[in-house]
Amino acid sequence: MNAAAARDVVDLPPESLVVLTHDVELLQTLRAVATEHEISTVGAESDLAAHLLDDHAGVAVLDTAAITSPVGQLADRLKAQFPDLVLVVAGNVNDQSQLATQITRGTVYRFLHKPVSEQRVRLFVNAAWRRHGVEHAEIIEATASGLRRPQWVAPKPSKKNMIYLGAAAGVLLLMLVIWLATRNSGTPQAADAGASAGSTLPGGARSNDAEFESLLARADAALRAGALVAPPGENAVELYRLALRRKSDDPRAAIGIERVMDRLLNSAEKALLEDRPEEASRIVDIARTIEPDHVRVAFLTTQIGKERERLLLAQARKAAASGKVEEAIAVLDRASITGGNQQLVEARNEIAQRKVDDRVNDFLRRATERIRRNALVEPAQDNARFYIESARAIAPNDANVRTAQRQLTDRIVAQARSAISAGNADDAEKWIQAAGEAGVSQGDINTLSRETQRVRIATRAESMAKLSQSFNQRLAQNRLVEPANDSAKFFLAQLSQAEATHPSTVLARQALGTKLLDEARGAISRQDFAAARRWMSEAREIGVDESGTASIDREITAAQTNAQRANEVVLERALTRTRYSPPEYPESAQEKGTVGWVDIVFTVHTDGSVGDVTIAGAEPAGIFEQSALASVRKWRYQPVLREGRPVEQRARVRIRFSMEDSK
Repeated sequence: MNAAAARDVVDLPPESLVVLTHDVELLQTLRAVATEHEISTVGAESDLAAHLLDDHAGVAVLDTAAITSPVGQLADRLKAQFPDLVLVVAGNVNDQSQLATQITRGTVYRFLHKPVSEQRVRLFVNAAWRRHGVEHAEIIEATASGLRRPQWVAPKPSKKNMIYLGAAAGVLLLMLVIWLATRNSGTPQAADAGASAGSTLPGGARSNDAEFESLLARADAALRAGALVAPPGENAVELYRLALRRKSDDPRAAIGIERVMDRLLNSAEKALLEDRPEEASRIVDIARTIEPDHVRVAFLTTQIGKERERLLLAQARKAAASGKVEEAIAVLDRASITGGNQQLVEARNEIAQRKVDDRVNDFLRRATERIRRNALVEPAQDNARFYIESARAIAPNDANVRTAQRQLTDRIVAQARSAISAGNADDAEKWIQAAGEAGVSQGDINTLSRETQRVRIATRAESMAKLSQSFNQRLAQNRLVEPANDSAKFFLAQLSQAEATHPSTVLARQALGTKLLDEARGAISRQDFAAARRWMSEAREIGVDESGTASIDREITAAQTNAQRANEVVLERALTRTRYSPPEYPESAQEKGTVGWVDIVFTVHTDGSVGDVTIAGAEPAGIFEQSALASVRKWRYQPVLREGRPVEQRARVRIRFSMEDSK
């Protein structure tokens, strides 16, 4: 008898999907994909509990935008009041970080990032109903038949839920990592669009290597067609690799390979969410042949191992619950063999002949050995938790099993506390998740989570203080942007990556922006306009407000225009001369009756004085030049004005020497 049939027998009302949201798009998407269950909408958080009771909810979708109280507290309260309810929360990344504890311990089964896609909503809602069915089918059947299940078969419901929900939290964590890694690329269609655009260089230009461009175009086409690793010779991976070998300095081939990896690993993730770990493993193995050290390959491999453990343990428990103890043992034996542990393979025949008590003792012996080696939760199918859960699947009430379970949880909690003491919040979170999966009390989980959060805050504060100190030192040394990896700009980037809105980051950005703008002004005063524009580019790159850069841009343009005009040579008669000193006729020239002229170029400064006086030409040469220079240097002019401001101006004059002038 399945869960639905059992529900009919005991005349239970049909279960509904309750949605708390004001988001019309989210609600329409849910109605489009969740057609097998009635959807009950709630507009206010205060009405949620009543709807959950009246509508017999099995799954609830909570939109954080419609929640007024802290979302973590609401999730905990709902789970305590409705333990059979499967919660899915929709929101943004910040909302997800607030639910880290609830996701870790399984209170929240899935987190759905907004804006949502129909495909992802369908996947998550279906998974939530499957989880609800797995958790409660046996309870419903027992209610319908009026029979009690054998005491030794069923573990305590809270612990069973903890195991399933812990595994679900692991899969959810996988979803988060993959979403963060791929959120900028958008949907698969967007990725394909990116692939089709890959045939141009970053600046929009194509390379002049025709064969390389041909390989790249064929690779892009294969990617769009889904020919990722087959057929031979015409698949995306091979073609991108050929392109990469031909032109390793062009990034497009490497980007194409990464797109292939994303497509493969996204498919593996979907298979894992749909309880198809073998299909997920096959896809990950293909991805591993392309990039063995890819971080998502390693992460998915771990998650696949955990999912296999969960499914194997569930299969063994189901067999044991039906009285098929030997079948349960055979399932665990096969798990030992596929796990690849030689010791388990050699002991298989002996284990198959033992009674349940002997089998339990063997599992506990293995668990003790793994505890001694600190292999508490890894590697998959060969860790202390797996062997203890294997023993508990066939003998849930055995005192030795309960003792081993306590030893395991104590060690896991000790590992979490050790990580907290060492200031390693990431390791602590990993052990807290393992503690939740192993059945540690919720109170202890909450305590560890609070301590870990304090470590994160302290570590972040210390890191921000060190980065701020390094930034201030480089700023004082005027090492604004160079060297690239040890400058004020570099440490500002580190601060922004750590926490962009932190007061230290904001102040650092303002201080560096001020210095960069000052450098730009200095370059303007030196008429080094190229340098001024480089400083302005640096200022914009770090996020200086446009209002602070616009005026300096205008100054650069005006100064550059004035400089160009100042370099233009005008005739001296276009200027207003205020003092004149005639040139002296050289005595030797007078005696010989020599006549001639001298062309002089000079600058009228902003105060009207004359400078930069040079000879542009003379006839005859070497006779009148010094007399002409001495005369012009004494001249004075009214300053040249542009836009009401005095500017320098170059001018040209011809001074003539004739015998009439000498008389």
